[in-house]
Amino acid sequence: MLNLYHIVMQDGMLYKNYVIMKMRVIITTSVITFKQPSLRVYTAKMSSDTGQWCLIESDPLIFFYKGVFTELIRAFNVQGTQVEEVWSLDEALEELKPVYGLIFLFKWQGGNDSSRLHPEADLSVDENVYFAKQVINNACATQAILSILLNCPTIDLGAELENFKDFTRLFDPYNKGLAITNSELIRGVHNSFARSDPFFMDQTDQSSSEKEDIFHFISYVPVQGALYELDGLSNGPVNLGPCTEDDWLEKVRPVIQERMSRYTSAEIRFNLLALIKNREDVYRTRIGEIDEQMIHASNTNNSGELMQLSEEREHLLQKIEREKIKFKGYERENSLRKHNFIQFIYNIIRILAERGELQARIEYARKEMSKRIKDRAEKKKGESGSKN
Repeated sequence: MLNLYHIVMQDGMLYKNYVIMKMRVIITTSVITFKQPSLRVYTAKMSSDTGQWCLIESDPLIFFYKGVFTELIRAFNVQGTQVEEVWSLDEALEELKPVYGLIFLFKWQGGNDSSRLHPEADLSVDENVYFAKQVINNACATQAILSILLNCPTIDLGAELENFKDFTRLFDPYNKGLAITNSELIRGVHNSFARSDPFFMDQTDQSSSEKEDIFHFISYVPVQGALYELDGLSNGPVNLGPCTEDDWLEKVRPVIQERMSRYTSAEIRFNLLALIKNREDVYRTRIGEIDEQMIHASNTNNSGELMQLSEEREHLLQKIEREKIKFKGYERENSLRKHNFIQFIYNIIRILAERGELQARIEYARKEMSKRIKDRAEKKKGESGSKN
């Protein structure tokens, strides 16, 4: 089944939607003759203005962050952590403990996002907090991750990131941001997770109503008895009040809920991620404890406790296997995301044309795209109505 993509011919452009890769590309035309007349093959312009930092996708409806962020952190040689999506601000967070920090993704609405602070916010400088200004576009995802990693002394950062932290510790926020921008390690790891995309969006052809939404990442992390919001676009770390390692998750809930309340009910594009201790390590630690308890239960002939512990141990082993499968899936997902499928798709289009099947698929894709455009327009109309 040739179902990896849809093709739509509309206004002289070819839109390709990858189902697996979830990428959209706009391509300009040149004509090549195939067996099926009127077929056009499209060539692309190369982007030359992306700078040294590539764009990592940020739309929460089409992108799965936990795999990319987990692999990105591992590429820094940071040990014993992973990233998980959070679907609830209560039970789900409790199950993920220990949680080192949270990353919140939201739709950027302009300068008011960072200036509208929590009522109890304190912007006074705290030298214990590692805070870096974001000084380059496209870096906010990686910077949000670093904001947690560089503020958690219990995380094994690895030699290179630890040396970077020590070297820049006394820098002011702006120079810390410059140091992050110019770090070959950080920039190289970030860029290695870019999707393979030889095309660029010609913004001059888009009306203001068609411009893509911008999304932004910020971090929440406890540092030496206080809860902080770290946003590279703010002037400094935002002290949200005192907390402990046990209650900081409870105290961050109303802050995140308040941010979400600034949007209309139709806006659902939020994402909350938790940077947590590696689950396999957590499970293996618990298995070690169970083994000791089983020895004691065996010595005291406590068969009931022994059976209960044995069942828990088996359950943990199953969880470990699921974690291994999940991590292999992350590797495959990132490999697919970074692979250039253009030649593959070009040849599929050519084969469809040779078989005389292309036009029917184009017509089908046109109908699908028309439906999406209509649905999008209705959604925007609903958002506009709710604002009024």
